[in-house]
Amino acid sequence: MQHNARLLSRARTRLAEIREENAAQQQRRIRDVYARLPEVEQIDSTLRSHMIALARLAFSRGEGSEEKISALQEENTTLQMRRAEKLVENGYPVTWTDEIYSCPLCHDTGKTASGGICSCLEGLYNKELSKELSTLLRSGDECFDRFDLTLYSDQYSDYFQCIPREYMRKVFQVCREYAERFPARADNLLFQGEPGLGKSYLSACIGREVAEKGFTVYYDTAVAAFGAFEKQQFSRDPDEADAAAEKVRNMLTCDLMILDDLGTEVVTPVVTSALYTLINTRVNNKKPTIINTTLYPDELAARYTSSICSRLNGFYKTIHFAGSDIRSILKTRR
Repeated sequence: MQHNARLLSRARTRLAEIREENAAQQQRRIRDVYARLPEVEQIDSTLRSHMIALARLAFSRGEGSEEKISALQEENTTLQMRRAEKLVENGYPVTWTDEIYSCPLCHDTGKTASGGICSCLEGLYNKELSKELSTLLRSGDECFDRFDLTLYSDQYSDYFQCIPREYMRKVFQVCREYAERFPARADNLLFQGEPGLGKSYLSACIGREVAEKGFTVYYDTAVAAFGAFEKQQFSRDPDEADAAAEKVRNMLTCDLMILDDLGTEVVTPVVTSALYTLINTRVNNKKPTIINTTLYPDELAARYTSSICSRLNGFYKTIHFAGSDIRSILKTRR
């Protein structure tokens, strides 16, 4: 799985904060115990001095050092037993003042024994992914459990030649299975249909669930996405150009790209080149993409180049949406 460097850095920062919080909690416990049990503080002071003495003896290896080391170790054992007894007698667990770790596997370092990324850091990274996705989605609450099939008619439609509710139940199931099986099932999807039928909502549901599994997801409108390509090439502001370049890199390399509202942008040579680059690069690198559009095949053919349409026809699974404008239905209900 590829990690976004910026989000991984945020996750590591959060893990460092957790270490600091745990260290602060440990110090509060120690101060509380010392205030109530001065003998424990004295024992700890003696143990620390013994550790220094043991290190010196081990290093010097002078005459009689082995006997002295053995005696100090025996005394340390006695002191540790006494310390444990005092804690338990006063209602504390034996480990109350030990170092505190949120992750028992890596002790909050974020690294496995083999040098890989620990599951705790992966979890923090997943949260950053979901947080990032939430800022890109329209309402921030898109999820499969909120998808309301009653917004679709249960009467046969001559226009769609189906019962919209039953048809959309199947579309919903396809989307849910896609998210559940990702990346094993990682087709490119082209959601087609009239405005307000749930294309953006269901693609966002897929994106949220995939992101929560720890994969990188980028969700943006066609206007904003192609604007980033243009700024990367032509902006005279270095900071703006760098930010746009990072967006473009994310779009080209993320595990799942969701391009919303294709067809709302003004078609220019830059836009045509950007769309071709986005589709072709991700197809070649086997990176799945979901595209939402209100354009039908003949409209796509009239608007975009044959190279773009050929890739959409050859590498994308088209899913048609049926029903009436959900926004109007919701407005009427309210």
